[in-house]
Amino acid sequence: MTQTTDALGILEKTALESYVPPAQPSLIGLSREEIADRLGEIGVPAGQRKMRVQQLWHWMYVRGVQDFAEMSNVSKDMRTALAGHFTLARPEVVAEQISNDGTRKWLLRLPSGHATERAHEVECVYIPETDRGTLCVSSQVGCTLNCSFCHTGTQRLVRNLTAGEIVGQVMVARDRLGDWVDRETPNGNRLVTNVVLMGMGEPLYNFDAVRDALLIISDGEGIALSRRRITLSTSGVVPNIARMGEETGVMLAISLHAVRDELRNELVPLNRKYPIAELLDACRNYPGSSNARRITFEYVMLKGVNDSLDDAKLLVKLLKGIPAKINLIPFNPWPGTTYECSDWDQIEKFSEYVFNAGYSSPVRTPRGRDILAACGQLKSETEKLSARERQALRAMAMTD
Repeated sequence: MTQTTDALGILEKTALESYVPPAQPSLIGLSREEIADRLGEIGVPAGQRKMRVQQLWHWMYVRGVQDFAEMSNVSKDMRTALAGHFTLARPEVVAEQISNDGTRKWLLRLPSGHATERAHEVECVYIPETDRGTLCVSSQVGCTLNCSFCHTGTQRLVRNLTAGEIVGQVMVARDRLGDWVDRETPNGNRLVTNVVLMGMGEPLYNFDAVRDALLIISDGEGIALSRRRITLSTSGVVPNIARMGEETGVMLAISLHAVRDELRNELVPLNRKYPIAELLDACRNYPGSSNARRITFEYVMLKGVNDSLDDAKLLVKLLKGIPAKINLIPFNPWPGTTYECSDWDQIEKFSEYVFNAGYSSPVRTPRGRDILAACGQLKSETEKLSARERQALRAMAMTD
């Protein structure tokens, strides 16, 4: 694993590879301006490009089509030209696992133009609930950081995802769930109603691609998810927090997990670079935050590590003046970890103290534990399967 050490002695992983586009690039993830430029490259007159872009945008992000031939209001010659130069490809579903609680985890293979490299894979999780359906997407292949309690953090950082690969995860979920515009339900509700960037990777270390993807996901003429239903979770890349808020307007979540710098340095080593005081200052100044747009602080409950009432008291003190809610996360064990989940009685005591201090403090119900799809468990586990097991999972994904 390649790593770098800065002046503060923080180990951060360096990406091992860069994205190599396929010979026929996908239009998924390009902005309107970029699509217009691509159309110009294949000879579409300047006066037609805006109209053509609007047509493509609608077919891609409202209808979810995967073939230019389905675009019925586009001329046959134009469809042929588009198919000769571009695709509408999104990540390929290699395997799908469905938890006992209905959570779905997809192992996704990313297209690449590098003929000799091993295909890259990421994981994406869909969590159905009675009032919403939340899609947890990844922003990197692997992870930049080395958080000691997180399974994903033990994986090498291969490369950043492109905007198209991030948007493509939302499109794959809608494909698999039949969640496009023509889906008929008694109340017309969507299945994917919320998106959280809480999968593999640190989103703020892949700023440009994440920003561009979020602008597409929230575009009112396309996928059209409300920015209040999109949450970006960061371990605390302070310089990029305000910028992300200004440029996207999405909701913010902070992977806090400790209230003292010495402990957070161990749990979230990025804290040595951006300590708690700096992180919380950035939260106080997050654009648009208010009691109606509260910042979520994620706090994993580790037995005997960060779960005392003294920790709860200091947490309340630290968050004073920040419109906040605290998500308490029972630790999800993974193979090889040395941490244990806090006892349930202790979690309830911690939650009660925070709640009585005036903060919402829900205890997140663990979802998808049996398929390693819960918080902190994503690590492309399918990489470890035998060829026969991988083939079987692929067959299940194709026939489901």
